[in-house]
Amino acid sequence: MTRSSGSAVTSSPANGRWSARETFAALQYPNYRRWFAGQLASLVGSWMQSTAQGFLVYELTRSPAYLGYVGFASGITSWLFMLVGGVVADRMSRRKLLTLTQSYMMLLAFVLSALSFAGLVRPWHILVLAAALGVGNAFDAPTRLAFVPELVDRRHLANAIALNGTMFTLALVTGPTLAGLVYAWFGPSWCFLINGVSFLAVICALQTMKFGAVPTRPPRRAGLEEVREGLRFVAGSRTIRTLILSIGVGSTCVLAFATLLPAWAVNVLGGDATTNGLLQSARGLGALTGALTVASLGTRPIKGKMFASGMILGPTLLLLFAFVRQVPLSLLTVAGVGWGMVLTFNLANALVQTLVPDGLRGRVMSVYSLVFFGAFTIGSLLFGWVAEAAGEPLALLLGAAVALAFGVTAWFRAPHVRALE
Repeated sequence: MTRSSGSAVTSSPANGRWSARETFAALQYPNYRRWFAGQLASLVGSWMQSTAQGFLVYELTRSPAYLGYVGFASGITSWLFMLVGGVVADRMSRRKLLTLTQSYMMLLAFVLSALSFAGLVRPWHILVLAAALGVGNAFDAPTRLAFVPELVDRRHLANAIALNGTMFTLALVTGPTLAGLVYAWFGPSWCFLINGVSFLAVICALQTMKFGAVPTRPPRRAGLEEVREGLRFVAGSRTIRTLILSIGVGSTCVLAFATLLPAWAVNVLGGDATTNGLLQSARGLGALTGALTVASLGTRPIKGKMFASGMILGPTLLLLFAFVRQVPLSLLTVAGVGWGMVLTFNLANALVQTLVPDGLRGRVMSVYSLVFFGAFTIGSLLFGWVAEAAGEPLALLLGAAVALAFGVTAWFRAPHVRALE
């Protein structure tokens, strides 16, 4: 599959000042516009399900540790199959593979909705469905990352990746708030049903895209050898190794704190499902600001410095959030955490993608996704265990302290990352 056959207008910075054309340059491509709209609708549904599912699990179990188990169940299956997913993403049409994975995940959402409507849902059902969703995500995540360069010209790749982050965080802003309201008014079943229906948007978007001639793919080799080739490439690049390690630490020690937000809303802030939704959305609003910050950078040669700054800022704000007990201030600080972490993750994604040849893109991004989701899996489990044993605040303090120490160390020990443009 080649990049979009639709034409696009060239954009350029306006004397170093902010430019709307530069910030939203990737939206000039018809295929990317379809992708953006379809994914946005689907992700709103996904965040509604994630938020409602977390609160339902906590209502059923009253256990912070069980929240961690759900995150672990989803992450461990992603972890096991992610490298295989990268090989498949480099072997077959990525549009076709995404259609299959999105259809599979839609089916899982409908199953959870049916169980909930029937009043049959139990915690173990959610664990099993989370594990099944992880399998789908193992093939979906690296394919989605590798698919974006097929939708835009290379000069707008960093912008498209940043706008992907904007899409994700727009959904994070709206999805949890909608979930909190729908959960409070109608119950979790409707959140799961809405998520299932939302997958139709991205499936339709994929089917209406137009591409040029399909290029000849390189001859297939043994699957294990193709996995090794991707791993060798990552291992041989000091810069990519550092970026992926940083993502692993951030996902384990900072991003995974989100699994505790339902328990935090109830136990620390004395709230309910609506409070949980507001916390999730505040984090999403901060993340949206971070994603727009990355998109507005354009060709400015400061991406490495901004990435390294985010690795320090995110954990610092998480430390502050751990001490706050008022809802308004909690919303403000969790928004700051979202800003710092999305700044870090979006820039890491963009920087890695610019360093990867097209023939290895699926496999390298599967390593990236493997570390990201695997680290989140471990972090979710650790946060849940510590919160169960010693309380949610201590879990957040420990995670933030480790991530901050890593960020400061990386700032001084990895100048080659700060020098990235």
